[in-house]
Amino acid sequence: MGRRLENLEQFGIDVVLERRRGVRATVLREILYALSFIYERLVQLRLYFYRKRILRERALGCLVISVGNLTVGGTGKTPIVEKFARALQAGGRRVAILSRGYKSVPRKRRWLDRLRRRDADPPRVVSDGKSLLLDSLTAGDEPYMLAHNLKDVIVLVDKDRVKSGRFAIDKWNVDTLLLDDGLQYLHLKHRLDMVLVDRQAPFGNEFLLPRGTLREAPRNLRRASYIFITKNTGESNETLIERIRRYNRTAEIIECAHKPLYLQNVFTGEQLPLERLRDTFIGSICGIAAPESFEGALKKLGAHVDLAKRYIDHHYYTEAELTTFINRCIRRDLAMIVTTEKDAVRMPRLPEADMKVPICFLRVEIQILSGHESWEHCVARICKPQPMLSPERFFA
Repeated sequence: MGRRLENLEQFGIDVVLERRRGVRATVLREILYALSFIYERLVQLRLYFYRKRILRERALGCLVISVGNLTVGGTGKTPIVEKFARALQAGGRRVAILSRGYKSVPRKRRWLDRLRRRDADPPRVVSDGKSLLLDSLTAGDEPYMLAHNLKDVIVLVDKDRVKSGRFAIDKWNVDTLLLDDGLQYLHLKHRLDMVLVDRQAPFGNEFLLPRGTLREAPRNLRRASYIFITKNTGESNETLIERIRRYNRTAEIIECAHKPLYLQNVFTGEQLPLERLRDTFIGSICGIAAPESFEGALKKLGAHVDLAKRYIDHHYYTEAELTTFINRCIRRDLAMIVTTEKDAVRMPRLPEADMKVPICFLRVEIQILSGHESWEHCVARICKPQPMLSPERFFA
């Protein structure tokens, strides 16, 4: 059943991105275009209701920072959240990350329990800042990865982030809430909106859902306090910045890139230098929104990607899938298999006898290319607010 749903989702993606041709795909795109017109009006109506306070934001009495994007997936958000959480924690803030736990396994409930109010259940605690308490299947791959990499940072999962934010404040006395993928979550009042724009596909295919990959129209960049242009390759962003400035003339713009650090064996934890990829024939396997970007990074490091297997974003691997891919790599005499860190947490542990080709993930971090002063000022104004002003007043 799960595989069938994935195939259906992949078909929809192929139609939206115009990889599918023929009459059926063309007709479906026209239908989706009509639906996206309705969707855009609903999005703008919702924003209008919040702007006019017909719908009310909730304030929890502490600093709330959103890290999000206008498009569906693929902007490199998780490493930004990790870097930001580290900087704030090092600056003395008590940080909790609030995630909705996309594609995590839902709680099992008896039908009588479903009659209860949703807020009767506490949020899932992925990390209490000291211990990793859930697996990736229960938590979701991105919250699990953040919890695994961050010490002394609380990570919670719940669709109701007002509830999970209140829980973090009451239980751990946090003073800073980071909303992972929070630009569209308007029910909780944001003091700062960090918006990510992927340099390689800034506004997707320029259509809104469901015809395209935009959650909101580009003009809604006006809500951003800071704009991060991600996945830079050293080329000029002048044209993109000019367009961004048409929507937002005041936000600080920070250009950054995903900097590879090292390879790490998924199962043994052994770390290998990036030089091991140079002139090496490898297999690539990933289930992310932008596989071309990952495979391109491997080639830039000097690897020969002889075999590449792609799955849909957030795909959870089975032993059979991994074993089949390993056997294909063996037949091609490939030296190793490389995946992303996000994929690594979704892979089952295989018997040692089946590990005939090592599987490693590429560990990356965010590198600021331009806008260092803006980044440092952003962290400083949060961690060291002006005297006589509370953080809430300072960001109002």
